[in-house]
Amino acid sequence: MTADTLARTEPEGPPNSARPLVEVKDLRVRFVSRDETVRAVNGVSFTLMPGEVLCIIGESGSGKSVTMRALMRLLPRRRTAIEGEVRVGAHDILTVDDATLTRLRGAVVSMVFQEPMTALDPVYTIGDQIAETVMWHENCSRRAALDRALEILQLVRVPSPERRLKSYPHELSGGLRQRAVIAIALSCRPSLLLADEPTTALDATVQIQVLVLLRKLQKEFGMGLIFVTHDLGVAAQIADRVAVMYAGRIVEQGSAHDVLMSPRHPYTIGMLASTVDGQARDREIEAIPGSPPDLRFLPPGCGFAPRCRLAAAECAALPEPAVVSAGHTVCCARLDAACVPRQTIASHS
Repeated sequence: MTADTLARTEPEGPPNSARPLVEVKDLRVRFVSRDETVRAVNGVSFTLMPGEVLCIIGESGSGKSVTMRALMRLLPRRRTAIEGEVRVGAHDILTVDDATLTRLRGAVVSMVFQEPMTALDPVYTIGDQIAETVMWHENCSRRAALDRALEILQLVRVPSPERRLKSYPHELSGGLRQRAVIAIALSCRPSLLLADEPTTALDATVQIQVLVLLRKLQKEFGMGLIFVTHDLGVAAQIADRVAVMYAGRIVEQGSAHDVLMSPRHPYTIGMLASTVDGQARDREIEAIPGSPPDLRFLPPGCGFAPRCRLAAAECAALPEPAVVSAGHTVCCARLDAACVPRQTIASHS
């Protein structure tokens, strides 16, 4: 059984390996209520090439999940203001009509959510939930859709797939539920997969299994993958490129090797310095002081300045991205003063 047994839906437009699969330009997301405004995403820009893996890392509240939901336009409309441009293939996700958006979700871009139990409907079997996606996008019979569901459960290595096809979510372990969510996301073989911290709720052994599975399927399908995590070790293992988010902005991005081995932004350096790996168990952990800012009251200029040991008067102005090497950009006014931490993530595969 290979991924080639599954039908593929391509983004519209001529195939071109040099053309980005995803282009995000100056994305801004605000949650507006009568009393306050939360500026969750503040000018995020990045691209993703076909078949590439981008990891977005950062502390909770940095805007990672909001960015992912904006890519599928899953944010509540009444109280959300979105600006900028989000292109997936030939489509501007923020401007397409609802019918086109419904057709794109699942067929061109799919999402694996953080908590598998809440991502699955408890009153339908796993097979019915996978088959529903296939029938909707491919206009096939229920029997054909269930056959596809069985194939995809085998592909994501669910044991006894014939029995699991008829199981309800509560009958599965956390690891199997997450595999079922991945199966739903991959059932129509999308060109882009968004994974929003899909291993956070799993134990360490199952986390590794799911990560290996996602990376294998991503290569086999040739998909683009955007993986959200706060675990630098996960990013080191699966990413081609890394984007570091803080206070709704990308403060550093580049190849996984450049960002994790030669970080230049004080926030990235601080995260690496506060990470323990097997080669540095005796060293003292250098925690980043303070807490992330309240997104209702962002400080002027650099959002990290109140916690940064290098902060100076020039940090009161918002820094522009500076190119430190090919494809490696950093938003920091004190770039010349930043230094590489004593210990970085040592392995990247």
